[in-house]
Amino acid sequence: MIDTSSALQHDVRPLVRRLGKRPEEWQREDLLALCRDDGIRVLDFHYAALDGKLKELRLPVNDGRFLERVLAGGERVDGSSLFPKLFDTGASDLYVVPVYRWAFLDPWADDELHIVCRFADHQGNPERGTPDNVLAAAARRIREQSGAELKALAELEFYLVLDRDTERFPSRSQGNYHQSAPYLHGRAIADEILRIVSQVTGSVKYCHSEVGYIDRIESEESELHGRRVEQYELEFDLMPIEDLGCWLTVARWLIRVIADRRGASVTYLPKLDEGMAGSGMHLHLALYRDGRNMMQEGAELSSEALALIGGILGHAAPLTAFGNTVAASFLRLVPGQEAPTKICWGRRNRSSLVRVPLSFDTAQRMDQVMNPAETGDYPSDLARPTIEYRGPDGSAYCHLLLAAVAICAAEGLGDPEAADKARALEVQGNIFEQPELAERLEQLPYTAVEAADCLRQHRPFFEERGFPKRIIDAVIASLRKQADQGLSAELRALPAADRLRRSRELMHEAFHWH
Repeated sequence: MIDTSSALQHDVRPLVRRLGKRPEEWQREDLLALCRDDGIRVLDFHYAALDGKLKELRLPVNDGRFLERVLAGGERVDGSSLFPKLFDTGASDLYVVPVYRWAFLDPWADDELHIVCRFADHQGNPERGTPDNVLAAAARRIREQSGAELKALAELEFYLVLDRDTERFPSRSQGNYHQSAPYLHGRAIADEILRIVSQVTGSVKYCHSEVGYIDRIESEESELHGRRVEQYELEFDLMPIEDLGCWLTVARWLIRVIADRRGASVTYLPKLDEGMAGSGMHLHLALYRDGRNMMQEGAELSSEALALIGGILGHAAPLTAFGNTVAASFLRLVPGQEAPTKICWGRRNRSSLVRVPLSFDTAQRMDQVMNPAETGDYPSDLARPTIEYRGPDGSAYCHLLLAAVAICAAEGLGDPEAADKARALEVQGNIFEQPELAERLEQLPYTAVEAADCLRQHRPFFEERGFPKRIIDAVIASLRKQADQGLSAELRALPAADRLRRSRELMHEAFHWH
């Protein structure tokens, strides 16, 4: 039996160690006592707006009565400013109410406590028109319909933009995968990202350098031009999907703050230059029931896992509208790269939209294969099968994407034919080396405008399952504003130098999109 108290004292999160409880057990009194005993002088309320960026409201801790009041009832904010066109100016007041399990200590200031909030309406109920509550409702739907918890993790890829302060140890273009110092110039920044995001969320698996590297980038954006850029990936561990919505947004904010504090910049752009690796935001999904992973039956995928795949693939085209939101997204989704373009799935297949990765469920004990003298017990929970949805990128509306994925998952689990539909879309090998196969498979949208049209056609599916009409309208309008119809033909018709300049202009104009 695990010694719970010992595990809590060794938890990577300072607030867990300080309170001696798991986050889901935290009460208002725990946070009140912390503020009183540890001299907390500032509460920082956070919440995500429609653009996905983390907003803040800083509250000085004046006295105990004030503290209890804001921890219990939150504060008022202007919904029409946070969510333009979603809330009318004449009725735009919202509450931001702290979620106690989403509290964390400031990594740099000893007297500040941060808490991520959710939005409530004038009656104190979850405001159905905000992305955080759309996600919470979608997660609840799948629990109620299937009795299963949908857990997810994200592979958050990003580019660090660095000053070229040395000519030493340049790396190779497209050759930075799992690179190490001294060929990794942003290593100190990436290390701080790893440590701080781990301390805040408690759910980071690893951080490593990715393929992309540009020694000196050219751009009309002054924040980019002439800099060295290195690509990284921060990967989370599985958690309930609504918690991922919180911590993914916090992590994106923290990464920007850490880079800025060290004189660097960061972008989640889906594409940075022609021929260079794009940045995705792959999602891994797993179903749990009574604490047990339900994705395998013996060594094979379970019927529920196949139904989950069927639900995702059955609505893959409109899902693109939430996960790929700028013109540059569709310069990443091109044939022959590891970014998917066709609606299919495969086992360990990086050319497919959904991949079933290695699960750590092996016939041999890997520790004894590599260490023959090992005599200890093998962990019983080592296997953690998932499916990986590879379409989304860093421009995604995080909460809306996760909510849409959860809705599609629930649909698959409720469809007795979903598993058979998934079996019909399984592929073997690299589909881009099999033209006849690729020709038969349905294509993802080519452009943001096409993604908008696809969402418009499928909007009843999402609206009937909890997506507010105004959110659908806002997503469609934003996609159509990209005006990228016919872009591929336009670029092909340009001379090489003009095509490169135009491509960079399109990619870089979304530098700080979300």
